[in-house]
Amino acid sequence: MYHEVTHKERQAQIARRVAAVVIVIALAVALFVAQGLAQASAREQAAVSLRESVLSAAKQCCAVEGAYPSSLAHLEEHYGLTINHDDFIVNYEWFADNVLPAVVVVTR
Repeated sequence: MYHEVTHKERQAQIARRVAAVVIVIALAVALFVAQGLAQASAREQAAVSLRESVLSAAKQCCAVEGAYPSSLAHLEEHYGLTINHDDFIVNYEWFADNVLPAVVVVTR
């Protein structure tokens, strides 16, 4: 026997479909936001790691040469420090030969 769909049943079907679409969209937005947060966290951790590498290279230079280097370029040229300048801004402030330089790393 053929069952006619009543107006109420049709409204219920539409409501279920709308609810399903809303749930899918909400999940997609949540995943997008979570991915963005994870990427931001990874970039911040990379910046912290880069700062530690710069300071380590400066300390190594001081141990070898008897003074902290006056420039970041010296560390890159002579101590194997590699910096991705496209992704990070490194502020290297040298004060004196016997004072550890101030280093700030910021993501672009």
